[in-house]
Amino acid sequence: MSMFLISGVIAIVIATLLLLEFKPALAQEQGGKILAFAAMFLLPTAAMVMGSAEHLERSKQTEFCLSCHPMHDYGRSLLVDDKEFVPANHFQNKRISRDQACFTCHTDYTMYGDFSAKIRGVKHLYVQYLGTIPDTLKLYTPYNNRECLQCHGDARTFEGNRHHKETDTTLAAMKDNRLSCLTSGCHDVIHNIREVRQMKDDELWKGGVYAKAH
Repeated sequence: MSMFLISGVIAIVIATLLLLEFKPALAQEQGGKILAFAAMFLLPTAAMVMGSAEHLERSKQTEFCLSCHPMHDYGRSLLVDDKEFVPANHFQNKRISRDQACFTCHTDYTMYGDFSAKIRGVKHLYVQYLGTIPDTLKLYTPYNNRECLQCHGDARTFEGNRHHKETDTTLAAMKDNRLSCLTSGCHDVIHNIREVRQMKDDELWKGGVYAKAH
């Protein structure tokens, strides 16, 4: 739903209310009452619903996530010129959508998760504007393999990887989230923000449209 359409609905509401203001007699007629009801209730509700949907989609964008100052270093971590960094490897090699990089790997985050996640999202807003932002951000719960398996779950490189078949139960344990993909010695180099903060800009990846724009 485009912002142009939402703006159009708002403009209609304002125009209708102005019409009723200057010609109040219209509200006394049956058609006028329907018009007034639409202007004061139906159209504002429609604009609110469409606006919410628009901003919900926008909040999935990488640019939106990185617009908060605490997320700046996480954005830089996507450009680390080291294939051992899992997010950077996926981002730079387009294994995930660069436009929705954060959302792709954190699909249960705040407003997209359950009720508890949404409550935490409200807490984030409070901390952002009124509280003290911690130096290091941490997940509330261990990272769920589900986020990895949504892309890798039935991939040949995943199913056939010799490390994933180390025992008869290793692969099954990963699929059941009993053995984390982030286990030490596996894919355990994630954002590593403290290390990223020590890196200079010339140590970051310079390829790709996104990287050149940042």
